[in-house]
Amino acid sequence: MKLDILIFAAHPDDAELGMGGTIAKLAAEGKSVGIIDLTEAELSSNGTVESRREETEEATRVLSIAYRENLKVSDGRVKVNDKIVHSVISIIRKHQPKIIFAPYFNDRHPDHIGTSKIVKEAVFFSGLKKIETELSGEQQSPHRPEKLYYYMQTYEFTPSFIIDISDYFETKMKAVRAYRSQFYNPDEKGELTFISDPKFIKYLEARARYFGFQIRKEYGEPFFSEEAIELTKIVQ
Repeated sequence: MKLDILIFAAHPDDAELGMGGTIAKLAAEGKSVGIIDLTEAELSSNGTVESRREETEEATRVLSIAYRENLKVSDGRVKVNDKIVHSVISIIRKHQPKIIFAPYFNDRHPDHIGTSKIVKEAVFFSGLKKIETELSGEQQSPHRPEKLYYYMQTYEFTPSFIIDISDYFETKMKAVRAYRSQFYNPDEKGELTFISDPKFIKYLEARARYFGFQIRKEYGEPFFSEEAIELTKIVQ
């Protein structure tokens, strides 16, 4: 299945937290969007693998995306190695996206850093014809996406650009709240963690408002590019 946009995340809920509003916006604009979660987040303090799968399915429906897959890499062990990079190369070639998003390459969680490094290597090597991959017994053709952008998780960066998500902020938060076992929910009696603290959801809103204000909008999501971005129009 060819996709316009492919997003990589270490854990189910990372993509929703980092760029859920942008995902909903792209899908509403008719872009085909997919998410690849590397792990099932089995080391999470709250919830189970089974409950996380159900929550992921619900969040996927909320965002109205075209495709989602989990690579079932061991949680806590997301590091650059040939096997994982090769798998990601095959996925990129399978879906042939124009744009790829990955977590920013410096973050609180080591798995986020590992995912970022894995995706960067795979984006480059997927364009090399001498690196061979197969899908269903057939050799895949090389494919290199046009751009690789990074979304923000815990650690902040100076954005290369900010997407206006004012019309999609509530959709983002509905997708985030689909992960009932992970975030503050008075009906859930789980362990208090960094993200289950009720202040975390308030922080998400405050950050979206902060970056929205920078572009004179109500809510925004920041992104980083290691390469220069062409501006085709001065006046829209």
